[in-house]
Amino acid sequence: MEKGLPFPVLPKTSGRSKDQCLPQTRPAGTYLTFPNRPGYAASLFSDGAAANNMPIVKYPRATEPLWHEWDRKAQKCGLRHTVYSVNGDQYTGEWLGNLKHGKGIQVWKRNGAIYSGDWKFGKRDGYGSYSILDPVTKEYKKVYTGWWKNDKKCGYGVTFYPSAERYEGEWSGGLRSGWGRMYYWDGSMYEGQWLEDRPGGQGMLRLPNENRYEGGWKDGKKHGPGKFFYLDKGQLFEGIWAADIPKCGILIDFGRVEAPAPTQYPIPKIELADPDGVLAEAQAMFDDSQN
Repeated sequence: MEKGLPFPVLPKTSGRSKDQCLPQTRPAGTYLTFPNRPGYAASLFSDGAAANNMPIVKYPRATEPLWHEWDRKAQKCGLRHTVYSVNGDQYTGEWLGNLKHGKGIQVWKRNGAIYSGDWKFGKRDGYGSYSILDPVTKEYKKVYTGWWKNDKKCGYGVTFYPSAERYEGEWSGGLRSGWGRMYYWDGSMYEGQWLEDRPGGQGMLRLPNENRYEGGWKDGKKHGPGKFFYLDKGQLFEGIWAADIPKCGILIDFGRVEAPAPTQYPIPKIELADPDGVLAEAQAMFDDSQN
C-alpha cells in the first residue's frame, strides 16, 4: 500500500471488469484516485454516487465586525424618538443623514432652554420658537418666535426681553435689521429702520408723554434732518441733529392751544434780516445725511 492513498491501487489485470477493480465498500465521503488514469473515478460512478459522496469543503463566512451593525443602527434618518447627547442635551424629531432635519424639539441641559420648530442639516432653519426656563417660577418664558436661517434669527420675528421690553420686526444674521418696532420698559416706542441691531435710517421715537421725534437715525442716535414734536408744550422743532444733539433749526408754536402744559408766552417773531439764509448756511454745515 502506498502511503498517502486512502485505498490500495490495484494493478491493471487483463480480463478484469471495472467493477472488479473497485473495493467492495465505499465509505461515504471518500474519493478514489487513479494516478495512471486521470478522471477515471468520475466515470466509475455513472449513477452519481461519486459526486454525492465527494467531500465538500466549507469555508467560514467572513464575519462583519459588530461595530458596523451598531453604526448602521445609530445612523439617524426620519422621525426618531428622543436622542440624548453626551452633555445631557436631548432632541426629539426628524433626521436626515444623521443631522437634525425637519420638525424637531431641542432641549439644552446647561440652561434649560428649548427650541421647537424647523431644522435644516443640523441647524435651526425655518419657523420656530426659543424659550428659557425661569429659575424662580420653573416655567418656560418665550424669548423669540419667528424665522431662522443658518441657526440665526433671520426674517420677521418677535423677541421678548427682560423688563417687559419687546421687539417686533425684521432680523438678519441674528441682529435687528430692516423695519421693526421696539417697545421699551419706560413706555417709549421706536418704529422705523434698524441696522446692525440699532436704529439706523428713518424712524420715529415716541416718548411716554406722547412727545415724539421723526427723522434720521445713525448708530442708534438721532442724526440728520428731523422733527421733534413737543406736544405737551405745543411746540415743534425742525432742524438738523448730530449724535442725538440738535445743531440748528426752527422752533415754532404747534398746537399750543390744545397742549396740556403750554408755555407762558408764545414764541416771538424772528427779527433777523435773512433768517432763511442763516438757517441754510447752518444746515449745510451740520447736515451730512447725503454723504
